[in-house]
Amino acid sequence: MRNYNDPQYKKWRQSIKSRDKHTCQWPGCNSRLKIHAHHINKWADFPGLRYNINNGISLCKIHHDLIKDNEENYCGFFSQLILNKLKGKT
Repeated sequence: MRNYNDPQYKKWRQSIKSRDKHTCQWPGCNSRLKIHAHHINKWADFPGLRYNINNGISLCKIHHDLIKDNEENYCGFFSQLILNKLKGKT
């Protein structure tokens, strides 16, 4: 079970938000309100990626709620956004 107060988890969330400049990464959104650090590959299914910064993306509450229960459909999309960011294309 995930412990939201775990220091390693808090550090991961902060690293994601800092990398993304506390801004929703959904194309065209740019919201800075109620930003969530979202695991691209599910926490429960990929324990080796839980604290990998490249397995996270910042989403506003609206977009985070939008993908709930359909996260697996967005893995490739979010991974490509992060890859482009790392390559300096965004």
